[in-house]
Amino acid sequence: MKFGEKITGNDMTKELKTFELLAKNLPADYQVAWEKIEDNLWQHSDFTGRNLMPILEGVLGLLEETAADGQSIQEVLGGDIEGFCSALIGEEGAKSFRDKWRKQLNNNIAKKLGR
Repeated sequence: MKFGEKITGNDMTKELKTFELLAKNLPADYQVAWEKIEDNLWQHSDFTGRNLMPILEGVLGLLEETAADGQSIQEVLGGDIEGFCSALIGEEGAKSFRDKWRKQLNNNIAKKLGR
């Protein structure tokens, strides 16, 4: 990846467009689930969103494979998309920028208090 692309975010834009093209090839119920998954996962993004790219890629791969196998979206996700996303974020350890700021603030306060 080129430095300029990383700074401008063009690399992510290209990757997200690829994800969207692949998602359009999924069955309709899978497309709806993909949109909900994206909405839930972006809430846990860091400032740039780069921490979610591998997670989104993995989820899209899972959806493609299970759609090709003929499984329903309920069989794959169990009908609880928010729970599925929470499990993904927990496993991958992705933290939002708010979590990082909270930790930094707590560390700064602890230093000021002499702990």
